[in-house]
Amino acid sequence: MKILQICHKPPYPLIDGGCIAIKNISEGLIQKFGSIKILTISTLKHPFIENEYPKNFIKKSQLEHVFVDTKLNIVDAFSNLVTYDSYNISRFFSPDFNALIIKTLKSATFDVILLESLFTTPYIQTLRSYSSAKVILRSHNLEHIIWKRLANETQNPAKKIYLNLLSNQLKNYELNVINDVDGIACISVEDEKKYKELNCNIPLACIPFGIDTNNYVPVKKEAKENDIIKFFHLGAMDWKPNLEGVGWLIQNVWPKIMEHIPNSELHLAGKNMPDWLINGNYKGIINHQKVDDAVGFMNDMDIMLVPLLSAGGIRVKIIEGMALAKPIISTSIGAEGIEHNENLKIANNEDEFLAQALSLVNNPKEILKLGQSAKQHVSSFYNNERIVNDLIEFCSNSV
Repeated sequence: MKILQICHKPPYPLIDGGCIAIKNISEGLIQKFGSIKILTISTLKHPFIENEYPKNFIKKSQLEHVFVDTKLNIVDAFSNLVTYDSYNISRFFSPDFNALIIKTLKSATFDVILLESLFTTPYIQTLRSYSSAKVILRSHNLEHIIWKRLANETQNPAKKIYLNLLSNQLKNYELNVINDVDGIACISVEDEKKYKELNCNIPLACIPFGIDTNNYVPVKKEAKENDIIKFFHLGAMDWKPNLEGVGWLIQNVWPKIMEHIPNSELHLAGKNMPDWLINGNYKGIINHQKVDDAVGFMNDMDIMLVPLLSAGGIRVKIIEGMALAKPIISTSIGAEGIEHNENLKIANNEDEFLAQALSLVNNPKEILKLGQSAKQHVSSFYNNERIVNDLIEFCSNSV
């Protein structure tokens, strides 16, 4: 099977969950077929940095990239509100990247074209014009739901109106895209359900994010009397749901945890920390900003907090935390798409976060049990080899 993978961000460097999700599928497909073809957009937020790639990856993926300036332009954004086009999507269209797609399709034939996320769908018309390959959308999120939830959470009336307009534009766009592709591989069960609610009649499957579990080895920490309990949050802080969630965590949740668990710290890590988080004098909070070794960082921590109030898809960092046997306290939204019965704790307000934190801190055996259950779950359901095989089977049935 000859596969063309079109990405809205480069697989490397692994600076957020989306990059990791793309990279893992790319490497899995290369392992199965020997090589694939990757075309990717690079941006200021996600640059192409050649020395970040493992040896032979660029060769085996035949990777080519085009820089696209996706920065928010107020004039264009306002214009799109007036015309009811989705600016969130249209800013990822580039004539130069479109020309690269045409050049690639003229020089080679593919069986399947794999579109990574909604942001690559503006090129579907070009794909249809120059290729007879089946077009499969690998849906990372239902984007309109993220913006709808952000609108619901904001207290600013003008901002609420604006975010609702963005959400409606995205929903209309997503409804149209459903009819333009040959299949949708959702990254979470919840998103699969939501696509069905949108009357999606094309082939649809849940093929989640996968990891190589061999790369996630938990480090057992020796418990000591009066140890500091290290709570932590790890995530890119240029993603609005993370920014919103951490703000709520610091303002509403953390003071209560500090009051009842005084021997505790909250460790924050992630790229593009805002100044108010870097320079703020918050009691018990340690800001690591961007960390080079996410696995090492998580292994040094005790309890993961996922305070997401508005998001979609599946949280890559939760899967990684589970693989490292970390106990996790998450909102229902943060845990969407993850079978979490015995694998993590759910908390949807500050009192529930406090109650779950106390239940873990006061019961070390529960921490161990929860971590072991989580790791076993990830090994069974999020093994990358299995995920890649499922995706290949789904694509094969669509060809």
